[in-house]
Amino acid sequence: MRAVAPRSYTAAEVDAAVARLADPERFAHASDVVTHAAPSLARVLDEALDQGGWFGAAHEDLLRKAAGREDPDERLTAVGSLVAEQTRIGMLVGVAVGFELAHELAEADRTAEGRDETE
Repeated sequence: MRAVAPRSYTAAEVDAAVARLADPERFAHASDVVTHAAPSLARVLDEALDQGGWFGAAHEDLLRKAAGREDPDERLTAVGSLVAEQTRIGMLVGVAVGFELAHELAEADRTAEGRDETE
C-alpha cells in the first residue's frame, strides 16, 4: 500500500493521473473497497452535500419547478438537467471526500509505523 502525503497538486499532475485511470484494471481493488465502504461513504457524502447547501429549500424549489412544468417535454428536459447537475455536484464532492479518505488512510499508516508528518 502506498501512502499519500497531504499536499496540493498541479493541474498537470491531476491531468496525468486522470489519464492513467483510463485502465479499467486499475479500478478492480478500488471497486472492492468502495463497495465495502459504500454505506459509510454515502452518509459522508450526504452530510457534505447538506452542509454545502445542496439539499434544503433551494434544492426543493428547483425540484418543484422542474417537476411542475406543464409541458411534458419541458418537464423531461428540466428534470434531466436537474439530475445531471446533481450528478456533477455529487461527483465533485465525492472526489473531495476520496482525497480526504486517502489522506486519512495515509495518516493511519504513518501513525501505525510510528512516524509523524514531519519525518
